[in-house]
Amino acid sequence: MREPADGKERPDKKKCLSVYLDPDLMRLLADFADRRGKSRSLVAEAALASFLSPDADQQKEAALVKRLDRIDRSLQRLERDVGILNEAFAIFIRSWLASTPPLPEAAQAAARAQGGERYDRFLEALGRRLAQGPRLRQEISEDVQLSQPNMHEE
Repeated sequence: MREPADGKERPDKKKCLSVYLDPDLMRLLADFADRRGKSRSLVAEAALASFLSPDADQQKEAALVKRLDRIDRSLQRLERDVGILNEAFAIFIRSWLASTPPLPEAAQAAARAQGGERYDRFLEALGRRLAQGPRLRQEISEDVQLSQPNMHEE
């Protein structure tokens, strides 16, 4: 390193630092720098500045809060979907029980056998629906609120 003629170092001049990096990390650094069209030195300097920045913890916390918010929204959608499923199932069962008369004793064995066949067809249809068709939650508006009156009545 060359020193100025007066023997004093310029405070605004960058200092040289030799660093040994793992080959994989060096490859990542080089790829990132190439994609951005920047030098490896500039990218490494920015990474160090970010890591050593006093507000680095705040930036990490903000990123974490953002991720937690995304997870919270996903959980809210899941809770909504499960609520819709529960209500739909309850309405179906209530309607089915109200409209299906009890079978005479002699017909119950045949009904069980036919019920098993119907159940197998139901599972096949469910498998096809899950594999290809739009999901019920995609067919129901996001604006539907589970707390609406009359949702539990049918």
